[in-house]
Amino acid sequence: MTRPDDRVRALRIEPLDLTAPRDAAALVALLDEYARDPTGGGTPLADDAKARLPGLLASRAHYAGLLAWDGDRPVGLVNAFEGVSTFKARPLLNIHDIAVAASHRGRGVGRALLAAAESLARARGCCKLTLEALEGNATAIGLYRSVGFVAYELDPAMGRATFFEKWLT
Repeated sequence: MTRPDDRVRALRIEPLDLTAPRDAAALVALLDEYARDPTGGGTPLADDAKARLPGLLASRAHYAGLLAWDGDRPVGLVNAFEGVSTFKARPLLNIHDIAVAASHRGRGVGRALLAAAESLARARGCCKLTLEALEGNATAIGLYRSVGFVAYELDPAMGRATFFEKWLT
């Protein structure tokens, strides 16, 4: 359980500026740490992916990134992409990655990043936030539920949505 004194006192959440070398380096470092963790697949990012990622994200008009800073140290990251809810005919914001440095987990960083993502989504006129989590990531699922996320279903009789993927390369 997080105690108030465990929280990060100087935490700031800022938009990620991919043209700033400091932000681009923070993005790559935090995402690589996440990728190395079992919740991120347990495999480090390839060097070519690290080199390409900031420019690729910067070229995407619907990308939104947030960085959490503890003083001058990057400790959290959100990578999100705006999409569309066709049923509502409004934008939505999908949180593709949320990563918190191992040194700062359980200290309110993830909760602060989710609150900032929600504020960003509301400012963009989005009707909802979406994200996915691995079934075994109970800590993340508990956080998501505590801030109002629920499993996606249209009709309880049809069941909850399942996330699928098909690799093309």
